[in-house]
Amino acid sequence: MTRRVAGLVLLAVTAIWGSTFFLIKDVLDRFPVADFLGVRFAIAAVVLFMFAPRAVSRLSPEIRRRSLYAGVIYGFAQILQTAGLAHTDASISGFVTGMYVVATPVLAALIFGQRVPRIVWLAVTLSTIGLAILSLRGFSVGYGEFITFLSALLYALHIIALSRWASAKDAYAMATIQMAVIAVMCLVAASPGGIQFAQSARDWAIVVYMAVAASALVMLGQTWAQSHLSAPRAAILMTMEPVFAALFAILFGGESLGIRVFIGGIFVLAAMLIAELTATKEPTATA
Repeated sequence: MTRRVAGLVLLAVTAIWGSTFFLIKDVLDRFPVADFLGVRFAIAAVVLFMFAPRAVSRLSPEIRRRSLYAGVIYGFAQILQTAGLAHTDASISGFVTGMYVVATPVLAALIFGQRVPRIVWLAVTLSTIGLAILSLRGFSVGYGEFITFLSALLYALHIIALSRWASAKDAYAMATIQMAVIAVMCLVAASPGGIQFAQSARDWAIVVYMAVAASALVMLGQTWAQSHLSAPRAAILMTMEPVFAALFAILFGGESLGIRVFIGGIFVLAAMLIAELTATKEPTATA
């Protein structure tokens, strides 16, 4: 029963993630990347800390250290993904980001010395084809898609880290530390030119939604859910993120589902499902 609830929580997390792509795409026209992320995650950290100010002090030094590492990984992933989104469509960014689902079992196998099944390499090939269809502009790969792909690799590392390090009782404090770490990283990056804040009620509404729903609650939900789920199982549920991203971008972001996005997305989704469904049958192949 707990695993079922954890699965539903993680599915809700992916839906919220999917809703953010077209919103971020909009606000980045008026808000520098580092400033936006710094303000967003600072609010998220403050919100989490206010509701349980003593949670972090109860953690062991080892868990605090692991939370810091996880926060740094996630922070770099957020910076790269958000910067990439400024240079590509929200629907395409969602599909490319979703490649962390394929990268998770492969990186887990490489890091921990496990054998990668041939079917996983098939999934990698399919995802590469899909990425090429989504990203290639003639014979060059778009800058936005390239750095978004790098963020996908970091997200995969974050999934692996949480699956190994997270526990249900420490989930809240770990989420708080990760939010604070990301906020510090982004605010330091934004500080040389002065930190810019939102200038309109609409932009502040987006920032607050991103901070509370898409940062604080999402990180809390993901950390708790992954304390009950394996990395492969978590990644299966996360295959829905690019689907949600494309759906929200088309319904509310004014984007169209072109033939390139449709075909490339089919390849990527097929790769995700093949890799992760295979991984669940061979649990020793992942972390």
